[in-house]
Order: sequence, then structure tokens, then C-alpha cells
Amino acid sequence: MFEIVKAAGWPIWPLLLASVISVALIIERLVALRRVKVVPPGLLQRAVGEFKRGGDNSRLLDDLERHSPLGRVLAAGLRNVGLSREVMKESIEEAGSAVAHELNRYLTTLGTIASISPLMGLFGTVVGMIEIFGSQTPGTGNPQQLAHGISIALYNTGFGIFIAIPSMIFWRHFRALVDSFVVDMEQQAVRLVEIMHGERK
Repeated sequence: MFEIVKAAGWPIWPLLLASVISVALIIERLVALRRVKVVPPGLLQRAVGEFKRGGDNSRLLDDLERHSPLGRVLAAGLRNVGLSREVMKESIEEAGSAVAHELNRYLTTLGTIASISPLMGLFGTVVGMIEIFGSQTPGTGNPQQLAHGISIALYNTGFGIFIAIPSMIFWRHFRALVDSFVVDMEQQAVRLVEIMHGERK
């Protein structure tokens, strides 16, 4: 591996840094964006049941808020359950916007890496080609310098594409996952409003 890095020249270092960041973000998002962690099944029914039983609802709402992103949205609605339907919906929408922003965290960075990695590889290719042409002076040919320039060009191009493909795949996967979570939370929030205002059981 070290020999490949050495052969690829200095333009490979930014690509290696981008690959490390990309892998770290993919692992972090795989852990953070699990359905059971974001929209736990049965949470709406449990929250409504415990809230209607009475008792220390402030403690229940604090626990619900810390439980999960869906819990934050439901807690925002339940805190305003005594007010009008419109106020309750507005508080849910505000909490939902904050939660959606949090779920999209780091995805911009991952998408940027997916977009610029081929360009960084292309930059390495240009550097390699400059070295090739710089080594070819009239009357003298340096095969070793020529081979070094070609290796810089090809390794950087290949590595840039190698980083971009999984980064793009996971970026699109995470974007679709977040969209599905947001839709699911919206549906559950609507159900909460209808249940608490007596329009649904």
C-alpha cells in the first residue's frame, strides 16, 4: 500500500484525507440513522397512553424529548396539547424542522467528497502529465521519470473514482433514508394532533 502511495506522488495525500473523512462519516451516519433509533416503533402509542394517565407529565416529556428524534417531535406537540390545534401543529413543525436538520448533518460533507474526489484525481492526473512532459527534453529521454509521471496520473485518477463511487452511493442512500424518516415523523405527528383533539382513537 505504501508503495502505491509513494508511486502516486504528493497529489494522493488530499485524496487519502478525503477517503478517511468519507469512511468516518459513512460509519457515523450508519450508526445514527438506524430506524429503531430515529423513529422507534410504538413510541406514539406509548407516549399518548402515558400522557393520558396523568402523573408527572413534565418528566415524561423530558424523557420523551431525550429518547429519539421522533420523541422530540411528539414532546413538542404534547407540551402544547392544551392550546389550539394550530398552535400544536406549529410547535410540531418547528421541532420537526430542527430534527430534519440534525438528521441531514454531515451529508453535505459526504456529498461534497463524492463530487470533488474525481476532480482531485483529475488534478493528480494533470500533475503527472506535467511531470511527463517536463522530463522529456530534446535529445534526452528518462524512462524512469516517464514511468513515474504515468503512475502519478493513473493512480490519482483511479483513487479519485474509487473514493467517489461509495461516497455517492451512501450519500444518496442516506438522503433517501432521511426523507423516509421525515415523512414517517410527519404522519405520526398528524396522528398525535388528531388523537389529542379527539378526532381519532
